[in-house]
Amino acid sequence: MMTNIRQYKGMRPQLGARVWVDPTATVIGDVVLGDDCSVWPMTTLRGDMHRIRIGHRCSIQDGSVCHITHAGPFNPDGYALTLGDDVTVGHKALLHGCTIGNRVLVGMGAIVMDGAVVEDEVILAAGALVPPGKTLASGFLYRGSPARQARPLSDEEKSFFRYTAANYVKLKDSYLAE
Repeated sequence: MMTNIRQYKGMRPQLGARVWVDPTATVIGDVVLGDDCSVWPMTTLRGDMHRIRIGHRCSIQDGSVCHITHAGPFNPDGYALTLGDDVTVGHKALLHGCTIGNRVLVGMGAIVMDGAVVEDEVILAAGALVPPGKTLASGFLYRGSPARQARPLSDEEKSFFRYTAANYVKLKDSYLAE
């Protein structure tokens, strides 16, 4: 059994078909990874006090942290972490108790905080900060701290979401073949 993929309080991570979790990454607790996902070196997915749900063909890149917001007196329901399909999470991103839609690119070092919602087909620039509770509307590039709508996405940029997701599926397949 891989010690980097482990249960917590009886909840064991569930991995879809053809998932790659690097041996240096850690996946704990109530975590579900869809088919063809990849979790790269030094990444943490910690579903210890709430759930993490990640769709199909998602790539969580090196050094990223994915966590939840627990339920308590200041937030009775807490916030799960949810990613849709075809999401690429750049190196060292921090996703905390937020919802990310389908076909999203989260730039390197970006931070998305508790209760924030990133709708479908969004590019979040490297280093951007999405504050708690903020919603990023579909079809735009957002950048800055706090993240602000910069401009609409071009058709070419929108086609990039599926391209980059497929590219990481190919890369993780080569790791699985080793």
